[in-house]
Amino acid sequence: MGRTRADSGGNDVACSRLHPESASLRKGPVAVDLRQSSDAALVMAIARYHQDALAEVYRRHGGAVFALANRLLGERTVAEEITQEIFLRLWNAPERFDPERGSLRAMLLSWTHGKSVDVLRSDQSRRRREERDAHVVAEAGHDIENEAIELAIADQVVRALAELRVEEREAIALAYYRGLTYREVAVELDQPEGTVKSRIRSGLRTLRASLNVTETDSELSKRGPA
Repeated sequence: MGRTRADSGGNDVACSRLHPESASLRKGPVAVDLRQSSDAALVMAIARYHQDALAEVYRRHGGAVFALANRLLGERTVAEEITQEIFLRLWNAPERFDPERGSLRAMLLSWTHGKSVDVLRSDQSRRRREERDAHVVAEAGHDIENEAIELAIADQVVRALAELRVEEREAIALAYYRGLTYREVAVELDQPEGTVKSRIRSGLRTLRASLNVTETDSELSKRGPA
């Protein structure tokens, strides 16, 4: 994989924020066991153009990135393309990771969600969904008008999700699109379980307001993570 970054100056600034153990990865060949390195150390190595470090980050987080994209889009090929794009973005801009602001996995999943929403909202993707749904309607004999209403509602949900705060959107995506429990979401985001619950409930309230849904918190909670 070739570099597209012409200047590594920004990476030197990023170095100062990462874990001290990354110092051994800054220059020259990688002499440590990457599987034992922290995510911060791996990003430091990526900033120094070590492709093996990127491969290790992919081994750790590639499955989660693909699973989220695939669940959001329902198209394996597109999800694979987004997964490649996310890790290429990390390769080209490792300085965007700040361990003081959250975990590497949380950042990668945030990127994945944002890119997936962009794809869902694109005209090309919308045409594909409408054509596919129209075909299903014709075969099943469904009411086309009702199907059009369902498509409009789905698009409203996408727009409403995009308007949530990043931390709320991440938590809801993990809980409702990947089916994780509160505790599992907390582990994924490296946050206290109470904080995760608060973010999900706050995000759901905002979504209900945006979509004019009148369900109570308790009714929505029954559908949410355990």
